Amino acid sequence: MKMLTDLISTDYGLMSLIVILIVIAMWIYFTVLFMGKISKSSPAADNKPSATPARN
Repeated sequence: MKMLTDLISTDYGLMSLIVILIVIAMWIYFTVLFMGKISKSSPAADNKPSATPARN
């Protein structure tokens, strides 16, 4: 309980909480961004002919 009180009531606790929330927001933002780019590029990659290496 002391840890939760320190997190909310002290200046270093509030800064830690802000950093934690920013990191979580960035995690969600980048996950949505990358998943959107992956889903947009998947159909384009399926239509391209696959390049096979030439064999001698």
